[in-house]
This record gives sequence, structure tokens and C-alpha cells, in this order.
Amino acid sequence: MASTEALLPVTSRQDPLSESRSDPITETRRRRPIKVHLAIYSGLLLIALYVVLIVKHDGSTTQNGADKTTTESRARLAGVSEKSNDERLWRFSGDRTTEAFPWNNSMLSWQRTAFHFQPEKNWMNGPLFYKGWYHFFYQYNPNGALWGDIVWGHAVSKDLIHWLYLPFAMIPDQWYDANGVWTGSATFLDDGSIVMLYTGSTDKFVQVQNLAYPEDPSDPLLLKWTKFSGNPVLVPPPGIGAKDFRDPTTAWKTSAGKWRITIGSKINRTGISLVYDTTDFKTYEKLDTLLHQVPNTGMWECIDFYPVSKTEVNGLDTSVNGRNVKHVVKASMDDTRIDHYAIGTYYDSNGTWVPDNPSIDVGISTGLRYDYGKFYASKTFYDQNKGRRILWGWIGESDSEAADVQKDWSSVQGIPRTVVLDTKTEKNLVQWPERWFRLMWVLAAQLDIEAEFEIKKEDLEIILGDNSVEADGEFSCETSGGSTVRGALGPFGFSVLADQSLSEQTPVYFYVTKGKDSKLKTFFCTDTLRSTMANDVVKPVYGSFVPVLEGEKLTMRILVDHSIVEGFGQGGRTCITSRVYPTKAIYGATKLFLFNNAINATVAASFKVWQMNSAFIHPYSAEDLSVPSRT
Repeated sequence: MASTEALLPVTSRQDPLSESRSDPITETRRRRPIKVHLAIYSGLLLIALYVVLIVKHDGSTTQNGADKTTTESRARLAGVSEKSNDERLWRFSGDRTTEAFPWNNSMLSWQRTAFHFQPEKNWMNGPLFYKGWYHFFYQYNPNGALWGDIVWGHAVSKDLIHWLYLPFAMIPDQWYDANGVWTGSATFLDDGSIVMLYTGSTDKFVQVQNLAYPEDPSDPLLLKWTKFSGNPVLVPPPGIGAKDFRDPTTAWKTSAGKWRITIGSKINRTGISLVYDTTDFKTYEKLDTLLHQVPNTGMWECIDFYPVSKTEVNGLDTSVNGRNVKHVVKASMDDTRIDHYAIGTYYDSNGTWVPDNPSIDVGISTGLRYDYGKFYASKTFYDQNKGRRILWGWIGESDSEAADVQKDWSSVQGIPRTVVLDTKTEKNLVQWPERWFRLMWVLAAQLDIEAEFEIKKEDLEIILGDNSVEADGEFSCETSGGSTVRGALGPFGFSVLADQSLSEQTPVYFYVTKGKDSKLKTFFCTDTLRSTMANDVVKPVYGSFVPVLEGEKLTMRILVDHSIVEGFGQGGRTCITSRVYPTKAIYGATKLFLFNNAINATVAASFKVWQMNSAFIHPYSAEDLSVPSRT
């Protein structure tokens, strides 16, 4: 264990959370992030006092007569996937007939996030920047916490954290979107105006593409939208199923001056991206070629296509192409609910794209992912305001539909991440929450942790040179058994959302393996096996290999926001989002631990902890918006 002296920087005789919260601005100026440097030989260390999560609550419980009515999902009829934790949901209870966990209102209220975007209630799933405001249009069910009755919700922000809910942008009021206003994308035209393409599910459940545009382009809030009278502008072409044609991308300019889009689909089990050219967004020419296709990957939805710079760390407008540019194709796999991407070369002349490494092509199980946890239906947009590309993903629930109905909401958006090509490896993207995230007032309900780890050099040399230390087999976070399974060089990291007895905890950690070639390989993992005592929750171990270059220390960043834990390994080369639902490690009982379960290694740790406050997301008012009325 660490020495007593090592504990001194992270404990205090005075509880730093006991100060008044009445002046949050003063609090911000007073509070500094916790900075700690220590060595962990083996064992567990409680990071005391500073990071106990304290939130007032009434401890109320659900009444016996609570409404148990559920909304029947229309997802299967519409041709999209509904929530299906089914078989995996009961894996950890050992008995599928076991009754669901008796959640009470106190537990469920704690689960609601504070600095991640989500509607006030119910179920949710083309951001853009326009006239000083970031706009977020999201799929939303105003009538229940399950999928169905999909409209476009609308919110605006000045900083991508503090959001104001606006009236619905579009509702299903026409035959061509009678069963839902689904995913769409915005495109800025040369004159600065906006067009929006979106998928509608018709009165016959056929997926078609529709055009909409702002009713008043001078309105910075884009409150009203007009649907094109000639909708739909695209219908499923011959050979494409009526329910396999959705999610148009942002358009980009071709060398011939036309606009080009791609739309997700499939032919049998081959996932494909169809390509269309247009000059006015009303009439289209379908290219004979596909942007890309990969056999045995199933339906591709929420396709994204964008350029990344090989030399700069800034984002690029979607139409940029050239010598120092690579292109990313990303698709959400309807079969697996995983967002896969690959990096490659785009050929403007025929509208095709070729991956740099076909062995890790889009949708292949061993291919690259944006996130190795709960993260789906993601979308990027180019932020022309700050010259960056922002990635947002939808984070569904890992609990039961019954629990979603009881708490009256379901799913959230991940923290916005900048996304760029890793110019060091040139083989993967890196994602990182922007620094704006730390400009919020400081209280003690949520955490932002940044840490560096370094294995003692002498220990590494002994292990690498000792033939008696057997090489690890094909290690996998998912099948490893979690953070309690010890190896020579791991695991080590943090246990977040833990109670004092560690009966509930969510470890986020590194695990270093020794290969048969005596080379080291590093994995970044999140273990939710013991995240909750509840039995109606999916609790996997997430993670993957993370590239670590020569001379680099191991680094991680963890964002904790009640029922969401987002981990970023090695500057965002590998990312993991988890949903966790503690029953004991909530409110004042929540602790943070630092641990080292490596058998043969001393690990030096240096970390900082920020305590984050709520983003105060709420409905708009004229005062909030500070927009003068127009007469």
C-alpha cells in the first residue's frame, strides 16, 4: 500500500464540501483542482473527502399503486431496432424468472445526468452553428420513455454545454413522415443559407428522404421550418428494401460543383452507402457506384463521411479534399448497435472511397470504433465558428424498459468531443472533450479526472527479461473477468461510483500484457460487473487495445456524471462510455478509489480531480435567449 505520507495531499481535517454554495462564482475562483502524485505498490487507496458526491434528496419511494402502463414500440414495424437488453439483461441474475429490482424514486432520481444533454423527460436519440447559436435537433418521443412517435426536438446553446429547450422543430404531420421524423443532416449552401434533408417514415412505413428549410433565415433560433411541397425528394431505388433507406449525410461539394450525399442501406447482408448528386436538393442523380460496401455487416445507418487533416489538429469543412487530407467513413451497425469507422482515400471522380487497411474495414468486428462502450447513432458536424469538427453520440440505457418507464426518461447525448486524425500513429482518430467543459461552477456532484500512470522501469525490465513470467494469451477486456483478475502488469486505475465497502464500484483501468514476442501491449477497460446490486441491468466489461508509443506515459481522462461514465485512454485514442445504476453508491455514499492490482509492478500515479456542477438545461425564455423581439 502507499505510505501514510502519500495520503496527506488528498485528505484534510476540514471538509472542503462543507462551505456554503450560495455564491457559485466565488466558489469557482476559490476552488482548485486536486493534484496528487504518489506511488501505488499494490492495493487500494480512497481519495478522501474531496470527491464524495453530495446531493440532497428526499429518500421517497415508489407507491404500490404506481402506474405500470407501458407504450408499445413501433420500431420493428418501422424497420429499425428497438431496445433489446433481453437475454443479456438477465445474465447476471442467473434466473430469467427473477423479479426485477425494486427501484425507488430516490435511486432513479439520482441517475439523471447533470452536464449531459437530455430532454426533460421521455425518449430521445444534425447539430449546426448558426448566427451565434449551436443548434441541436434530436429524435424525441414526447409521449413516452420508449421508442415511438418520433418528432424533432430542438435546443440551442452558446457553448455546447448549457442548453435551452425550444419548441419542436418538426412533427410527423404529412403522409411522407406520418410514422416519424427521423435522422437528418444540415448543409450550408454557398450563400450561407441552410437546407435540411431528413428521413421520414411514410404512412406505409416506407423510408423516404425529405427536404426542409428555415421559414425565416434571419431568425438565429431557427424556430420554424418549412417542408418542401414536392417531398419526398428521394425514395428507395430498385433493389433496396422499403425499410432499408435512411439517414442522409451532410452534403459536400464535388470538383464539378455539384452537391453530393450518401445514404445508408444494405443488399442482403452487405452494408452499403448509396451516393447521389444534386444541384438544388430537389432533384437527384444516383451514381452507379457505391461510396463503399462491406459484406456480412448488415444494415448501415447514420452514415457519416468527412475529411481529416494529416498535418493539422484543426477540423475541416466537409467539402475539403487534397493531398494532406484523409477521409473517414463511419456507419452505425443496426445488427450490433456499434459505431464503426475506417480511414481511407476518397475519389471524387467516381464517388468512391477505399480504406487504408481493409483488414479493419467499416463494420468488421476487429475494426475501429468511436467508442467501445454504450455509444451509437453518432454524428459529426463542422463548427465553422471555431474551426473544429465535433462528434456527438447517443447513449442509450442499459437497464430495463420497466425502469425507464418508472423514471419517465431514457437515453442522453454524450459530451461533445473534438475529433481529429492521430497524427502520431496516422492509423486512428483521437477524441477529446473540449476545455469549455471545465468553465462551469464548481460543486461536488460530478467529476472530471485526468491521470498519468507510469510503471516502475526496474519492474518492467525484470518482467520482460524473466522467462518465468509467462506471456499473456490473447487478452480481451470483454472476456477477461474484469478488474479483479490480476496480472503481472495490471490492472490499475480508478474505481468510480463506489461505496465504502466496494460492494458497488465501476473500475476504469489499464491492463498491460506481455506478448509472446516479449513486447508490451496496453488495454483500456471499464468494468461494470459490480456497478450495481440491481439484477435488471446489463453489466459487461468494455474496452480495447490502446496504442502507446515509445516514451509515452499512460494517460486517462474520466468524466463521471451520475449514471454515465466516459473514459478516454491515451488522449482519446480509445474511448469507453458506460451506463451504471448504483443502488448504494449514490448521493453522499459515493466514493472514488485509486487502485493497483498488478502482481509484480509498482505504478506511479499523478492525477487531478475537478468537481463539476450542473449545466442547468431548461426551457427557453426571452430573457435566457437575449434575442430582441422582431416586429
